[in-house]
Amino acid sequence: MKILVVVPFKMSPENLELRKSQLLALKLDASIHFEYRSVKMGPVNYSSYHDFVLADVGIFEAACRADREGFDAVCIDTMSDSGVSALRSVLNIPVIGPGRTAMLSALMLGDKFSIITMVNRWKPLYKKTIDELGIHAKCASVRSIEMPADNQSLLSGKEEEVFPMLLKACEQAVTIDGADVLILGSTTMHQSHAYLQQHIKVPIINPGPLSYLQAITIYQAKLTHSINAYPKPMHSQLEMFEKMVKGLNQ
Repeated sequence: MKILVVVPFKMSPENLELRKSQLLALKLDASIHFEYRSVKMGPVNYSSYHDFVLADVGIFEAACRADREGFDAVCIDTMSDSGVSALRSVLNIPVIGPGRTAMLSALMLGDKFSIITMVNRWKPLYKKTIDELGIHAKCASVRSIEMPADNQSLLSGKEEEVFPMLLKACEQAVTIDGADVLILGSTTMHQSHAYLQQHIKVPIINPGPLSYLQAITIYQAKLTHSINAYPKPMHSQLEMFEKMVKGLNQ
């Protein structure tokens, strides 16, 4: 099996390795291969609806021909699930976003979940998915530590400062807000998962690795998204996207 993971930012090879290290949380069969691909265009960060549009376009362009390239599934490396619906309309292979995967999985593990995030400006990302799923009553809270996020070096070098802040937010989500399950609010936070789970008794979902397992399961079950929910375009414009992005990079 060959899985494409689309990273929503332009990355150096060194920083891309930090994204790839999400795989260390899993024990996978040697026959399953992952390729991480940075977008050719996209936002500098996720802090506004302006950024969400850029992310949709960049991620769509990066993976819109994934089935023809020999991939068996696509995973999007952002809790925003940017580009997922558009990619499902042109690909026959499973396209998985960690946002929806994390929230629906949380409801299989408990009654209510809380999202632990770095900044309040990310809240619209979660609201979009919660609105689509209609599960407002199941979200106990979104707790932010208001620490500027770094989508390049992630939490590297900041562990001693950030991890205790995240732990406090987790404890408050459980004891004050009534959360049964916690979700890390970004795949960029994956380095904190092992530390937090050691100190918190309720399940903490690490969204990136969980989305990989979901993609594998759906593929092995010989399933994919419904063409009724994600109909094919009447007039495909994939070449236009490729020319547009190529022009931006010249």
